[in-house]
Formats: sequence, structure tokens, C-alpha cells
Amino acid sequence: MQRIHTAPGTISPVGPYSQAVVSGHLVFTAGQIPSRASLDDQPDTFEAQVRQTFANLAAILETAGSSLSHIVKVNAYLTDPAQLEPFNNVYREILGHAPPARTTVCVQLWGVSLEIDCVAELINKEPAQ
Repeated sequence: MQRIHTAPGTISPVGPYSQAVVSGHLVFTAGQIPSRASLDDQPDTFEAQVRQTFANLAAILETAGSSLSHIVKVNAYLTDPAQLEPFNNVYREILGHAPPARTTVCVQLWGVSLEIDCVAELINKEPAQ
């Protein structure tokens, strides 16, 4: 089992958890938010925040040996039901080629408008060392 604490280009976890864990042929990510360098550094528009969150996921998946195109399950947490349509538009741009299974819920989050976690297959199908 491999644990990824902080992928290059992402902020460190704000609690006692790993950004991702590789187990067998799967990568399990922790929830990612639209922050860049710090919690205060987030894009201005919701659509840009969705893109930043996926960029953070991409960095973590790449560090773990996977990619966005190998995602099999997504959990998305939005803070306002009105966000669903713009979220779907960006989601479709990024994962629309072969959309994974997905759960989307509306919740209250701390200082961010969305959070996304996922499960992805390893690209090389070999367990990470």
C-alpha cells in the first residue's frame, strides 16, 4: 500500500490524512477543494473552481500512477443546488468522454464551494511500491 501525503503543486492536507492511498490496482483520493497555494487562494468563478479542483485531483492521481481518464467513481459535494448545471458543464468537458459512476450531493462545507473525491485504476495495473 502506498500513501501520498502531498502531491507536487497541491496544498498539504489540513488534517491527519493522506491525499491518496494506492491499494491493489486502485487509487482512492481524499476530497479535493479548489485551493491552489492556500485555502485563501481559490479561483473567483464557480466554473474555475471546478476546474481547479479537477487539476488538484489530476496532480494527485498522476503522483499515484493514474490519471483523470482512469477514474471509475466520483463523489462530488456542492454547497448550492444551483451549482449543479455549471458543475455538469465543466464535468462533461473533463470527464465526458467516458463518464465514471458518480454521486453528487448538496452539503455545507467549510470555506469552499465544492469538494470532489474519486477512485481510479492504476495505469500500469501494477501495485505502486
